[in-house]
Amino acid sequence: MKKLVIALAIIVTILSLNKEQKVVIPKESIRFRVIANSNKEEDQNLKKKVVNNLKDNISTLEYSTKNIDNSRDNIKKIIPEFSTIIEKTLQENAADETFTINYGMNYFPEKEYKGTIYEEGEYESLVVTLGNGKGENFWCVLFPPLCLLEAEDEEKTNNVEYKSFIKEVIDKYF
Repeated sequence: MKKLVIALAIIVTILSLNKEQKVVIPKESIRFRVIANSNKEEDQNLKKKVVNNLKDNISTLEYSTKNIDNSRDNIKKIIPEFSTIIEKTLQENAADETFTINYGMNYFPEKEYKGTIYEEGEYESLVVTLGNGKGENFWCVLFPPLCLLEAEDEEKTNNVEYKSFIKEVIDKYF
């Protein structure tokens, strides 16, 4: 009887861990977003190139910050460099695209990423908008540093394997 109760408790725990959950990014956070002109393949590719060309600067921002005020100062200082990198990326790709960079309170829609739901709302953020900004976007959190810049190879980024210690124990003994 005890084994049955323990097994049921473990199963309920596993099932509850697999449900989608609302994640609240801390109030003292700064998000980052690059919005493509549209969902056309060439616009999405251009967005990926912009993000890729900014990734060294994004990493520098993440690892050079000690607190949110320090982060804010670093972001304000790096905006001109971001602008130069974006202009160069657009020129290199013969993109007749305009762009804006906005640091402040910006709207983020609800987003589901790898089974986690991030709530919509106005967030302190650095937003790069390419053209009309009607396409899918790249986003992450600059402070606290939660930007995980994934590789361009979608096959690799979509094949993430999650393991559960509890499930492994159940599989081994039951």
